[in-house]
Amino acid sequence: METPIENQSPTKLLVGSLSQEERVAFYKKTYAHVAGGVLVFILFEYLLLQSDTIVNFALSMIDGYKWLIMLGGFMFITNYAEGMALRSADKTKQYLAFGLYILAEAFIFIPMIYMAAFYMDSGGEILQQAAIVTLSLFTGLTAVVFVTKKDFSFLKTGLTIGFFIALGLIVAGTLFGFNLGLWFSVAMCLLAGGSILYQTSNLITKYSENEYIPAALGLFAALMLLFWYILQIFMSRD
Repeated sequence: METPIENQSPTKLLVGSLSQEERVAFYKKTYAHVAGGVLVFILFEYLLLQSDTIVNFALSMIDGYKWLIMLGGFMFITNYAEGMALRSADKTKQYLAFGLYILAEAFIFIPMIYMAAFYMDSGGEILQQAAIVTLSLFTGLTAVVFVTKKDFSFLKTGLTIGFFIALGLIVAGTLFGFNLGLWFSVAMCLLAGGSILYQTSNLITKYSENEYIPAALGLFAALMLLFWYILQIFMSRD
């Protein structure tokens, strides 16, 4: 999994240049869409899990090279949705892009949530705990940016390198059949935390007033990346 990294048009009026009232309105819209994205993700996940055909297909894709195909498809959809949301000023297309990305997230989560919910004795509790920890960390990291008012855009290079290294390890682990283990999940949680700081900082430095949907997509992607690896950590302890 990866977090979308957005491009910036040099001519647009950034949120940081707006009045305090306009910035607050932008933040409210952005985080309302992130919250909405979480609710839609839960709905999509529930609906997908009702179909034995979809569940069986998703489970069949976690073995060997098929997982790489699934991961590649997810990355393609991620890039396509991100590009559509950023390039188009049409809100309908932006919502379609956001919805497509949420659906892709819901599909790739099927195997892990299915195994947690139906094959682990405390699966429901694990899912609840992982969700609480994820939301708590997301809230705390977001607060760090707003309280300190620090620009975390300098993290972009490190995050990009980190994601490429992580992708290489995932590919190697899949091809050569070794488990990346608990510490990889911990490292990915740190990477996801850095992505949340970066994406939150981007609200001021990268987006214009009307780009709250692409901004929400970036934050949602970072949030789901964090949830993915926190859930893996909780599942490894059961």
